[in-house]
Amino acid sequence: MAKKIYVGNMSYDTTENTLRELFATHGEVVSVSVITDRETGRPRGFAFVEMASDAAANAAISALDGRSVDGRTLKVNEARPPAPRGGGERAYGGGGGRGGRGMDRGGRGGGDRRRDRGDDW
Repeated sequence: MAKKIYVGNMSYDTTENTLRELFATHGEVVSVSVITDRETGRPRGFAFVEMASDAAANAAISALDGRSVDGRTLKVNEARPPAPRGGGERAYGGGGGRGGRGMDRGGRGGGDRRRDRGDDW
């Protein structure tokens, strides 16, 4: 069964071909995907490599984690499923129902000081 590997702390100069050659010394490489920024198309400094077997993936992780490639020390480990994204307004940094106002030191919501003092509007 194929196993996916996360490769982090990559140089922006590291290519899919470089990774394919590096990982192929430890077993069959199914796929390599260098992650790029959607807007600029530039590499984001990490990639995913899929190995044909668990044994090949484990060998690659053991051998390549901490190895220097293109001047950067790689972080190589088993890929984890992506964390679920939040839903609704909070996904974009919503104010938590307070209109974006935080809490002041007294534990009350921030905002207009006249209201906090009880003054009329």
